[in-house]
Amino acid sequence: MRRKIRKHVRAARYILYKETLVDRKEHFWTFLGSFTGIALIGLLHSPYFEAHDNLFLIGSFGASAVLIYGVINSPLAQPRNLIGGHVISAIIGVTIHKLIPGELWLAAALSVSLSIVCMQITKTLHPPGGATALIANIGSEKILSLGYLYVISPVLSGCIILLAVAIFFNNRTSHRSYPRNKRWYLFWKRYRRP
Repeated sequence: MRRKIRKHVRAARYILYKETLVDRKEHFWTFLGSFTGIALIGLLHSPYFEAHDNLFLIGSFGASAVLIYGVINSPLAQPRNLIGGHVISAIIGVTIHKLIPGELWLAAALSVSLSIVCMQITKTLHPPGGATALIANIGSEKILSLGYLYVISPVLSGCIILLAVAIFFNNRTSHRSYPRNKRWYLFWKRYRRP
């Protein structure tokens, strides 16, 4: 009995040790990618808005940065999920806000729930997409006044910036590779040269 317990304790120690190892290279590239992606979105749009009016930095991009720069091999962090999840959720969020303008609690709950189901159906599940749908209902007056333009900018334009930065930074070293399925990336790389 004691041998079994000792064996399980050793296994647990090993697993905890391996899970808490600090890989400085990994943390460096994660920081550099996420910093550049978020900073670039803010910088490209800062001449047009004051700091408190910058609509292009929506909260769900912070969660997306965690996935596409920190957990790059996750199925939820792949380009299809990043772009599809945000865009589908933004469309649903704006549509629900227009259909049910007076009942915030109902519109918010319906937007998030429908977004999750639609992302599951289209195989574009990206958890920050739920926040994108929610922001379309609870955002500031400037965000709410955008209507369907919210889908194009800030959502789609921000996703494209985050994706471009992720592809650049996550492929700088041999131990990081993004996206996980490189067929579309190799096709683009092959034909981008004149």
